[in-house]
Amino acid sequence: MKARTSAAVVVLATALLGGYMVVRAVDLFRTGSLKGSLLGVGVLLLVVLGGVLVLGEVRLGAASERLGRQLFAEGFVEQELPLTASGRVERDAADALFAVRKAEVEARPDDWRAWFLLATAYDAARDPQRGRRAMRKAVALEKSP
Repeated sequence: MKARTSAAVVVLATALLGGYMVVRAVDLFRTGSLKGSLLGVGVLLLVVLGGVLVLGEVRLGAASERLGRQLFAEGFVEQELPLTASGRVERDAADALFAVRKAEVEARPDDWRAWFLLATAYDAARDPQRGRRAMRKAVALEKSP
């Protein structure tokens, strides 16, 4: 499944679950009790929080896709890395790529391209949390003048 399709499925599932939770929150309000109303408010706050988090991830995904297209249009092509039998990047190759990308960021800390490539190196090294942080930094640097 492609990344866009996966993201669309997650957004749709989140929206459906959010809609169900809103219906349940309204039911809690209709009980007329203070406890039910407070619980309904809590449920609605969870729906809003979930929506904000999903929206933030979708925006990050769209921005990173845009930056990737821009980098590709500038002529950059990522090197092919050796894969394991399961299709993951071999650990030694991922570590070597990460060291190169980290050095590039240290040499050019204000270049969004270096941060974007560091984010992809984190992805190859199976560290998605730091990869998202690096991608957020790349997006922020690209947007700044």
